[in-house]
Parts: sequence; C-alpha cells; structure tokens
Amino acid sequence: MTTMMSNVAVVTTLPHLKDYFTDTENIEFLSRLMLTFPSLAIAFLAPFLGHLIFKIGRYKSAIVGLLFFTIFGTAGTYLETMDMLLLSRFLPGITIAILMIVSTSLVGDYFHGEARHKFMGLQSAFMSLGGVFFVVGGGFLSDMNWRYPFLIYIIGLILIPFVVKFLGDRETILHDESDENLNSRLFGIYLLAFFLMLIFYILPTQIPFLIINKFEASGTMTGAIIALAFVSNGLGALMFLKLKKRFSFSMIYIIGMAIMSVGFILIGLVHDVRLFFFTSPILGFGGGILMTNITAWMLSRAHHTKRIKSSGYLTSSLFLGQFFSPIVFHPVVSYFGVQHFFIVIGAFLACVLAFIFVKYQYKRVF
Repeated sequence: MTTMMSNVAVVTTLPHLKDYFTDTENIEFLSRLMLTFPSLAIAFLAPFLGHLIFKIGRYKSAIVGLLFFTIFGTAGTYLETMDMLLLSRFLPGITIAILMIVSTSLVGDYFHGEARHKFMGLQSAFMSLGGVFFVVGGGFLSDMNWRYPFLIYIIGLILIPFVVKFLGDRETILHDESDENLNSRLFGIYLLAFFLMLIFYILPTQIPFLIINKFEASGTMTGAIIALAFVSNGLGALMFLKLKKRFSFSMIYIIGMAIMSVGFILIGLVHDVRLFFFTSPILGFGGGILMTNITAWMLSRAHHTKRIKSSGYLTSSLFLGQFFSPIVFHPVVSYFGVQHFFIVIGAFLACVLAFIFVKYQYKRVF
C-alpha cells in the first residue's frame, strides 16, 4: 500500500489546486507534477538506496522509511506555497523507494518458482487495494478540503508495529555483493519497466482532469472510478499466475499492453461519465498483469546475491516512467485535448503491437 500506489492519495486534490493557487503560472502542469514528483526522487536515488539498504539491513530501513513516509507525506496539510508543496512531494519519494526495494527483495528471498509467481500476484493485488484505499479516501476527503487527503499518509505509523513483529527476527543473512556486477540481461527489463509506467501512469495523471474538468464530476465520484480501475488492477495481478503457466514473460507483456490499448481507446470514446466505470477497469486490468509480470521477470533473472541492488534499479526504472509520464505527454494532451489524447495513445499502442506481432510471425515463417 505504501509503495507503488501511495502517490495517488492526492490524485483528486490536483484539479482543485488551480482554485487555491490562482496566481501561479502553469498551475495545471505543476499540479500534475505533484503526483509524479516523488517518482523523481525514487528514480534517481533508488540505485544508491539499494546499496545503502544492503549495508544497514532491511529491517531498520523499513522502520525509518515508514516513519518519514508519514512525516513527509502529511506536510501538504500545512504548507502554503506551491514550491514548498512540490518539495514536500519530493521527499516522500525517498521513503517509498526504501519500502519498495525492501519488499521486492524479501519476496525474492522467501519464495521461489511458482510460489513466487503466486505471491507476486497477491502482492500486486494488495498493492492495488492500497490504491483503492488511497483514491477513495482521498476523493472523499478532497470534497471537504483539498488538504485533507495528505492525512492518509499517517498509515505509515500504523504499519511500524507490524514490521517490528514480523520482520524483526527474520533479517536474511546477505551475501557480499561488492565484487559482483548486475546481470546485463536485466537492462532490457528495466527499459520495458520504464515504458510500462510511462504508459500506465496516464491513468492517475490525466483521468482526474478529464472526469472533473470536462464531465464536472465530484472528487468522490472521480475517486470511485479510479479506485475501480485499481480493483481491476488487482484482478489482473491475480490472473498473472494463470497466464505464466501458458506464456513467456515477453508474451505476457504484449498481452497486457494490448489490453491497455483497448482501454485507452474506449476511455477516449466515453460521452457519459458513468461509462468510465466500465472503461477504466480495462486499463487497470492490463496494468495489473504488466506490473506483476515485470517484477517476476526481474526476480527470475537476478542472481540471489544481488536482489536488493537489482530491485533498486527496477524501482528506479518504474518511477522514472512515472515522473516522465505527464512531462512526455503534456504537449500531446495540449494539442489533442485530454479526451482525444486517450484515443491517440491507444491507437499508437495498437500500431506498435501490430508491428511486433507481424515481425514475430515473419520470423516464425522464414
């Protein structure tokens, strides 16, 4: 809950910032960065944090990460300038990176083979439930006051006793990694992870503006729509194990992207706000398959003595994609408009996947 989806706690707050910071230029663009600024910290610091966590241990790292997750995350309840708000969003990224590296590397230690694939699906499903909790809670609170969603980050304090109880005496003895380099076969996975999050994070960074600004829906309704997408995300994660029994990691990646392309196109065709309850889950379902697949793919290739560092680089790739998502697509959104933008992205993905499929079939024939 505190890792991949925690940024979305403030997603329904973003469209309201223009009403508070009326004198701030480019407020819509800056408000989108509020969601992805933690990703900048994660993207650049995760590889270094992976080395640091290896030195001090995952148990201590998890406690420190959860403590500062709450301190930094709740800062938006009292800060008064947009610059300070953006800074306050950067700092939680450091703690999220720590928590994600710790959790991913522990999965690699505790589970193997099909058991790992099954647990990765469960982990991603609970991650999606965390997204539901954050988005629905944030939507409800943002209707009362745009600052209230930041209070959700208090959950970090609630989780510390569970870390003490369940991880305190289970710190795995780690091997010395000092003279070992990362597996070069992981670099392609890191690139695919970046592209995945670049595309998937269109969901929380663009849909609120479409639903609230164009369809004039409430924060609560917007939160419910996005939350349903995250529920579907969890279902997609649970579907991963069944797909893995039949397909390779690379084929599952293509299948997930194909589902997302359909979701994008259907969202772009919506003319009644209630239809978002049917179209956004398609996008979430494909994303759930992909996020579980990419992490399991990395763990299958990472040497057991390098899981912490490998997890750090994967975390960096995922969140670098999160950060760049609104930046890369802002010109496209400005040109086409936010709703037509979804059709353009869906059609682009469909064309790329069609090209890959034709090329694959050509190789099989010749």
